[in-house]
Amino acid sequence: MYEPAEKLTPAAVLVPIVERAEGLTVLLTKRTAHLHDHAGQVSFPGGRVDPGDSGPVSTALRETEEEIGLARHHVRLIGQLDTYVTRTGFEISPLVGLIAPPFELRPDDFEVAEVFEVPLGFILDPASQKRQSRMFKGALRHFYVFPYDDYYIWGATAGMLVNLTEVLGNAD
Repeated sequence: MYEPAEKLTPAAVLVPIVERAEGLTVLLTKRTAHLHDHAGQVSFPGGRVDPGDSGPVSTALRETEEEIGLARHHVRLIGQLDTYVTRTGFEISPLVGLIAPPFELRPDDFEVAEVFEVPLGFILDPASQKRQSRMFKGALRHFYVFPYDDYYIWGATAGMLVNLTEVLGNAD
């Protein structure tokens, strides 16, 4: 995790775990390419805290409804992961929720290019979690990635998934 010098923007995301008959999955979105923040990246539904939000739960559920059309009554919150600070100045509260089918999704085509699911078993498999590094602004940066099919899950989303694996690994 990285602490940027500027004032942090509070945000919240939902880490939706779908209870499929064939096994649990994690629901993710691919952001549209034209967005100002994190364009084209794989992410959880969520965003900035609005003045009318009563807290992270309110933000995560509101943003999930706005971005993918998942009604909040389908979400059973079961916990919260560690706060995640991004290099782009966001302080994210990740809330974990179970989603039981059937449910309807109506993605906002301005923000969301695609909604997809990844088996939780894939996320929990240590072989799926890769560590990479790149030079950025003269410094070597290290980050996690979860390459899945044609998706490249990295950055804050991958960091939160690593935290999820740590929490679920300690749940025994």
